[in-house]
Amino acid sequence: MTGTASFAALLGRLLLAAIFLMSGFGKLAAPTATIAYIASSGGMPFPSIAYAGAVIVEIGFSIALVFGFHARFVAVVMTLFALATAFAFHAHFDDKNQTIHFMKNIAIAGGFLQVAAFGGGMFSLDARRARRSASLGRY
Repeated sequence: MTGTASFAALLGRLLLAAIFLMSGFGKLAAPTATIAYIASSGGMPFPSIAYAGAVIVEIGFSIALVFGFHARFVAVVMTLFALATAFAFHAHFDDKNQTIHFMKNIAIAGGFLQVAAFGGGMFSLDARRARRSASLGRY
């Protein structure tokens, strides 16, 4: 992977993670309101568990994505999360705003699939681990 492509992979990971980090910290700031919203949507059972899962994915997995730590696995999990939230919370196609949010989640899932397919790039912990293993003679 060229330097330009590796920088693009890093920037792509940062941009994909940014929206989820902001959302996750917003959920941490207002847990009661977030759990009430989840409950009112009717799309997710056990709103408190869904809240905890969302915070873990949006903050924990986003941080892992930024650093390129197990980037392919993280990207698959975040793909599933983006698709699940699209269908659970934004599949109200009579509302143009919800349709936009639905399509946004679908597009983000596509970005995550690119990371899943091609990895985190040269500027990632995964690449560092691979270089270290190669230099130690482990494959």
